[in-house]
Amino acid sequence: MDLKGRLLIASVFCGWLLAPTSAVALDVTIGYIHWVPDQGPVLSNVTPEPEDAGLRGAELGMADNNATGKFLDQNYALESVMASDEEGSLAALDSMLENGIDLLVARVPADTLQAMAKKADGKALLFNAGASDDDLRITECRPNVLHTIPSYAMLTDALAQWLSMRRWKEVFLITGPTDQDKAWADAFRRASKRFGLDIIADKPWTFDSDLRRTASKELPAFTQASDYDAVVVADVRGDFGEYVPFNTWLPRPVLGTQGMGPEAWHRVVEAWGAAQLQNRFRELAGREMNSEDYAAWAAVRTIGTTVTGLGEAGHSTIREYLFSDDFQLAAFKGRKLTYRPWNGQLRQPIPLVHPQGLVATPPLEGFLHPDSELDTLGYDRPESDCRIN
Repeated sequence: MDLKGRLLIASVFCGWLLAPTSAVALDVTIGYIHWVPDQGPVLSNVTPEPEDAGLRGAELGMADNNATGKFLDQNYALESVMASDEEGSLAALDSMLENGIDLLVARVPADTLQAMAKKADGKALLFNAGASDDDLRITECRPNVLHTIPSYAMLTDALAQWLSMRRWKEVFLITGPTDQDKAWADAFRRASKRFGLDIIADKPWTFDSDLRRTASKELPAFTQASDYDAVVVADVRGDFGEYVPFNTWLPRPVLGTQGMGPEAWHRVVEAWGAAQLQNRFRELAGREMNSEDYAAWAAVRTIGTTVTGLGEAGHSTIREYLFSDDFQLAAFKGRKLTYRPWNGQLRQPIPLVHPQGLVATPPLEGFLHPDSELDTLGYDRPESDCRIN
């Protein structure tokens, strides 16, 4: 065969390889339900959380899903509801279920999440992007709920690992008055025992004075103790913790919900391609991405990644795929992320940050686990009563 004939056959063969395969268009609608109860006024000048925290992350996830989906004829749409109370959240869920939406992301309190999960049982898969309560991962798990927001145990285990690694083992714990503060502090007490820390003072914050005027007098007296390596603050909403740094009795670092602390996400995270995610979020939202945004983004991208792998979008099929060896979420945290089969929690590294920089990203080297080092953060299988899969 002459050269011209061989070139003709080669061109036909290459054209067959490169020809687009026929695909059935797939439309995927994801529901997003948002309700954050009013926390009331705080006593410090803490920067308020954006009202759309979470929603903007879901929107970025949808943009990412569509960027990939357009090559596969998969089209994603987001139906979002910003509810004003629990009743509105549950009504939004009912409406979405009636309209056949069976993939849902929620940023709501734990009690509301549980009520939603009960309503959606057998009808939808629900991603928790807002409630960090440990009970949702150890005793009150639901088979149709997955968690992309880290638990309090994951956050405090990350902090305790770092303190143990630095050998700063004697800590002074201050706990705020809210239920969230107490839950965070309880998780840190557990983490302290787990990683060999000693809480030498454990004090509740009971003052209601304006710390803008009295911090330099009240806090040194409040933090008096013979010695400690660090002060750990549990003040989730930022009522008093912003004034603890540089006002302690001893010149010690402040960690926890203020100072240097664990977050699901922060603007200073830039490694592993994260700077690209940060830039795309700023362009979309006009602000920085926070932990709630990241959790909602991860939930939506979980759905998109799974639909890409399966070519279908039924909630039961997606749930089954998420717990298989085929699923991994690329999430800009330096490793592929997976879901824990016993309680539905997304395994993930936890950045330890201060307002201007990244300090470390636990799990840290030396803290070993027989299956995954990521399971050194949060409740491991033997510690949880849950068996959802």
